[in-house]
Amino acid sequence: MKRAGSRRIEKHSDDRNSIIRVTVAAVLLGIQVAWLIYVIVHLQDRWPWIATAGSYVTVFVLVGVYCRRMNSASKIAWMIVIAAVPVLGVTLYLLMGRKNVNKRMRKHFSEIDSLLEGLLGQEAEVWRRLVEEDPRIANEFRYILNETGMPVFSNTDVRYFPDQADAFEKQLEELEKAEKFIFLEYYAIEDRESFARVKRILRRKAAEGVEVRLFYDEIGSISFLTQRFIRQMEAIGIDCRVFNPVAPVMNLFMNNRDHRKIMVVDNRVAFTGGYNLANEYFHLTEPYGYWKDSGIMLKGDAVSGMTLLFLEMWNAMELTDTDFMRYLRRPPYTASGRGFVQPYAGTPMRDERVAEEVYMNVLRGAQSYVYFVSPYLVITDEMSRELTSAAKRGIDVRIVIPGIPDKKTVYLETRSFLPQLVRAGVRIFIYTPGFSHAKMCVSDDLLSIVGTINLDYRSLYLHFENAVLVKDGETAEKVRLDFEDMFGKSREYTEEDTKRNHAPYRFVQAFLRLIAPLL
Repeated sequence: MKRAGSRRIEKHSDDRNSIIRVTVAAVLLGIQVAWLIYVIVHLQDRWPWIATAGSYVTVFVLVGVYCRRMNSASKIAWMIVIAAVPVLGVTLYLLMGRKNVNKRMRKHFSEIDSLLEGLLGQEAEVWRRLVEEDPRIANEFRYILNETGMPVFSNTDVRYFPDQADAFEKQLEELEKAEKFIFLEYYAIEDRESFARVKRILRRKAAEGVEVRLFYDEIGSISFLTQRFIRQMEAIGIDCRVFNPVAPVMNLFMNNRDHRKIMVVDNRVAFTGGYNLANEYFHLTEPYGYWKDSGIMLKGDAVSGMTLLFLEMWNAMELTDTDFMRYLRRPPYTASGRGFVQPYAGTPMRDERVAEEVYMNVLRGAQSYVYFVSPYLVITDEMSRELTSAAKRGIDVRIVIPGIPDKKTVYLETRSFLPQLVRAGVRIFIYTPGFSHAKMCVSDDLLSIVGTINLDYRSLYLHFENAVLVKDGETAEKVRLDFEDMFGKSREYTEEDTKRNHAPYRFVQAFLRLIAPLL
């Protein structure tokens, strides 16, 4: 693996055909929406009573939005758009904002979940021990158990990697040991140097009879991969699927992406974290300065939870498995520690926003400190309230954000949240070496979360995500030490910084913040 001395600076090399395909799809979608609006306006001009009826429809939709169970920022954004430009606003809301827009996909995912439900039951002895050790923290795990059905596991060793390149080397080592199956699910895969090392192992393992499955999100990999990649994988014995392919039709499920990162080998070892399988994550390229990311490895019983998460998404695209338990049988293992581990997922196919609620539960239960790192900080009023409330209670709340952004518009939105957080006592650290892409938190030297969940609307409300909640002092200490290293390399954002923003800048930030829930 190349290290600092051999880094090169470069941007993504977009595949022209893929970009053209996405552009054409976006243009065609825009034409469809524009045509629908044109028809409505034309009908209003021809028959005035339609305009009158449209006014009543606008009021009806506004009342419906107001009465909906949704976060307040989304509610306000929709109401302003609908009131300001009724035809466009109502049209977009009916196409994108309604609860039942994805009714068919919600039903489909519910059917898949019903097939998997009960395959992993909660072990009574594990739960009893957790409750006896700490009833308060047990409630954090209980919430996930009740809302997702994912049990709490013990008999699991956890290894935290503060550098994603080290985690990647360990993944390669574990891939070499595969005997039965390899499951890979990633938002973005770049078919270049880093993935070439993975591909060589996958090719060899597939030839040995190991079942290899590769699953990636089309939007996440659109600038890296083409349809040829799937054919190449299948030619070497790798079963390859694409999540939610881009199509030039009005399908709002397109807005829901698979942002998860999972690797499972033989139901024996599993990895997750913030990094994808692309060069920039492993210090081979540096488009945004030093790329800070992290990962976690599980060995033991909790790996079954990661396997189940993979099987859910794989079969959501096409139901092909009939014997799930053959992948969920646990090989013998005796862990060295006695911590508690709970893999879980966030999904836009349910009304309960588990990804956001877990973070907020950690804030509510904190007694000393809570540290977060996220590449984006575009949060709901509810999340902002929990952050500031914890700080006002005397909890040491800190958030690390990038010093060099990968998306300048989102970075403007991120910075719009900083003044109110800082004034309430939340400490913000700007990671000056480059781009902090890790997604994790740690609290009170007891709880830690490592996964794919950003502190933004897309992760918390629109994407399929995954993470691991761990109660283990040793793991929490390692995560905390990594945070302290980031703090030492960061510049703290202070109240003095908030005074340097000029009025035009603040106006742009306010506008972006207003529309953030709709993007």
